[in-house]
Amino acid sequence: MHFVDAKGILTGSGGHFGMNIYRGCSHGCIYCDSRSRCYRFTHPFEDIEVKRNAPELLEKALRSKRRKGMIGTGSMSDPYMPCEEELRLTRRCLEIIRDNGFGAAIQTKSDRILRDIDLLDEINRSVGCVVQMTLTTYDDGLCRILEPNVCITKRRIEVLKEMRKRGIPTVVWLSPILPFLNDTEENVRAILEECVRAGVKGVIDFGMGMTLREGSREYYYAALDKHFPGLKEQYAERYGNAYELPSPHAKELRRMLRQICCDSGILSDPDECFRYIYELPEKYRQLSLFDP
Repeated sequence: MHFVDAKGILTGSGGHFGMNIYRGCSHGCIYCDSRSRCYRFTHPFEDIEVKRNAPELLEKALRSKRRKGMIGTGSMSDPYMPCEEELRLTRRCLEIIRDNGFGAAIQTKSDRILRDIDLLDEINRSVGCVVQMTLTTYDDGLCRILEPNVCITKRRIEVLKEMRKRGIPTVVWLSPILPFLNDTEENVRAILEECVRAGVKGVIDFGMGMTLREGSREYYYAALDKHFPGLKEQYAERYGNAYELPSPHAKELRRMLRQICCDSGILSDPDECFRYIYELPEKYRQLSLFDP
């Protein structure tokens, strides 16, 4: 872990903003796209870069905006890595979001988010908050291999249920689905049934597969060699150096996803899910109707 003074923290416009307080990750997920070289990391991925002045930058940025919106975080680096327990930068930024009348859209794999459930509740009641949880693998043993340094899926499902008790809406990222590993009907159905029980508002899936780029591909293949000898060769034979790697069972899995979500009133179209996550409730959009 190392500290930097960032020049800026907020990106986006039109009521949809994003921020990353941390850069890098210690979760160790074998499929992580953020390791790709296109993101131009100049430090080891596990050496977390901490933007120590993130709260001050966020305060300044939000005070300058007349139009309210949703502040998203967690797309590149999880805001609830172990270092957050001590640093509490995510919590401080959430307090600033609350105090300035903005909404929050948080993506994580960690049960540490429960520490801030009181604050998320406040934001949700006053403006809006959506908690997004990534679920990929229902089997505990496989989950610990694919996502070694984060709580297992069943614990994340408990987090979703706790959010529901507070009335905080949730969306699940059912992604990535790894060919020959977690792309079974049994796995996907088990996760979707838990989503129904947890009352999630939407499930995001990008075609029941995964993506690999330079940087992330090498890391993923090294993990396959370690835990699943011979599987890398299956990938190379079927996909070569392709960026998109759909599961051989993608069509059937997508059909099952749509059916379960339709029957349960859960959003399953990614665009609809994103609109739900990032559009403020109608009463707040009306307040901002004539803002520049």
